Amino acid sequence: MKPFARRALIGAALGAAALTLTGCKENLGAGPQLNVVGGYIQLGATPDRPAVGYFTVTGGPRDVKLMAVTADLAQRVEMHESVKENGVVTMKPLMSADVPAEGKLQFKPGGKHLMIWNINPAAVRAGKLPMAFVFTNNNNERILFDLPIKQASAAGGDEGMAMDHSKMGHGTMGAEEPAADAAKK
Repeated sequence: MKPFARRALIGAALGAAALTLTGCKENLGAGPQLNVVGGYIQLGATPDRPAVGYFTVTGGPRDVKLMAVTADLAQRVEMHESVKENGVVTMKPLMSADVPAEGKLQFKPGGKHLMIWNINPAAVRAGKLPMAFVFTNNNNERILFDLPIKQASAAGGDEGMAMDHSKMGHGTMGAEEPAADAAKK
């Protein structure tokens, strides 16, 4: 190959590489990225109670929706929100949750949270549950994140668990539990 042709070929390759890197600027850490940044799972007070999950998502360059959270090592995971109606705190299922561009979505006690049924004992022993967070961007992008598992507290859980579950078909939680459940303790 002649020296001029070789230089032209190398110049074209370098130019193409520069254009490719310019197009990937956000992926190189220069811009905000959608990410799960922390959280935990609180086990239920007894094995027959669902665990509750909390986490924070930081938004990327545009608004997206969290459509689902899944875990292969749990029987079922649902997104819920605590709401107060007529002086009673109840739960309503969430079909999705908004993640604002460059903002935060928080699942926390007393608000949005996950209900998680029958976590595999191996995950409990390992102290973490691998989860997939499914969003509406990039063909339903999935972010994999291990949520640490905390054992149930002696007081019977945290404030997110003390609510009326009767309308959800999960039984009641807290002070109004049936006598049969109280006898198990």
